[in-house]
Amino acid sequence: MPGAGKSTIAEGLKSKGYEIINLGNAVRNEAKKRNLDASRENLGKLMLDLREKNGLGAIAELVETEIQSSNANVLLIDGVRSNDEIQVLKKFGTVKLLAIHASIDTRFNFLQKRGRSDDPQTKEHFNERDNRELGVGISNSIALSDFAISNIGLTKDELIKKSYEIIQRWIE
Repeated sequence: MPGAGKSTIAEGLKSKGYEIINLGNAVRNEAKKRNLDASRENLGKLMLDLREKNGLGAIAELVETEIQSSNANVLLIDGVRSNDEIQVLKKFGTVKLLAIHASIDTRFNFLQKRGRSDDPQTKEHFNERDNRELGVGISNSIALSDFAISNIGLTKDELIKKSYEIIQRWIE
């Protein structure tokens, strides 16, 4: 779910040599191409519109060129929201899904501090975003993940270390 720690892990693993592709950034880039302000409302509506017009895996398709042009053996895709996106990604290689769990309060507090233009600043907006994410199927992806980490009571370094260890086991 938004604010659980996915991007924190991705940022932390960049220093370990992993290449990161962020699906939320793909939507933000698409908004920029369309001259849309990167507001919470616009990005949420754009994400839903893209899925409606181009299929439920549309957001993963936005990064197809980026995936194909990469020379990396392992890519970390940050922000998968549905099993349909996972199916798109499987066209390019083996996919393993790591779910990150965090409490509602932890996620809300993190999102308030993060500072992205689309981060919710009220509980109402937070709940709207959660409901939108659940509506596109994120709970199914979480339920079918290959491994899950509970990001409750972990430091940033502990979260990154745990994630790194899991990914390394998958690669070896």
